[in-house]
Amino acid sequence: MLSVVLLTHNEQKHIRACLESVRDFADELLVLDDFSADDTPALARTLGARVEFRRLDNFPNQRNAAIELARGDWIFFIDADERATPALGAEIRGVIRDSPFAGFWVPRRNIIFGKEIRHTGWSPDYQPRVLRRGCARFDPARAVHELVQWDGEVGYLREPLIHYNYETLAQFRAKQIVYTRYEAHVWRAEGKRARWRGAIGQPAREFFRRYISLQGWRDGAHGLLLSALMAYYAFVRWKMLWDNPVVEQTNR
Repeated sequence: MLSVVLLTHNEQKHIRACLESVRDFADELLVLDDFSADDTPALARTLGARVEFRRLDNFPNQRNAAIELARGDWIFFIDADERATPALGAEIRGVIRDSPFAGFWVPRRNIIFGKEIRHTGWSPDYQPRVLRRGCARFDPARAVHELVQWDGEVGYLREPLIHYNYETLAQFRAKQIVYTRYEAHVWRAEGKRARWRGAIGQPAREFFRRYISLQGWRDGAHGLLLSALMAYYAFVRWKMLWDNPVVEQTNR
């Protein structure tokens, strides 16, 4: 049995298209909602989903709670701004039949500012989305860019999810500041220091990595813009670490 699981909070704009893209190959549709203030739960029910509620503390805990609530032997996670193709559905149904794997990574095609980004670090964009019950858990210490702790061998699928990633620059900036703040927190916890030369070096390296090494130039103006934006957030991360340095721990 395959449970398709969707975590939601105020996703009435996306939820219909998302659930319609998976319901033909799902044995169960499960929506775990963070007490949305819009019509997300009602819309989910009209599309045949079972809706449960849990207050979001962090995404790993929310995903682990969803695993416990799902009834299937296999679980496929999809986000509201993603769409599954019939080919992906058929591939998932095929690979989980008598599979020895603990789970599968699924590639994503990212649509950013209205264009599919094929380079610049957004492709290939593999995500751990197909999990066998009892063989995978999300690491609660990894608050963003969730990390799966697998108990067994993991495979990779060929067919992609379609991810409508960022529609506007404001949306991109809001998400990146969350990621950047978290990364600065992790660096600080690891004892990393912001050295003055990093104010130039870190953004320059990030731009070179995105635009040259990851061939962002092949994405045209979008690749140039995204490389410049990610270089800027490398500077923001450095500044966050500079403004709030590691505090020395001394024994007295």
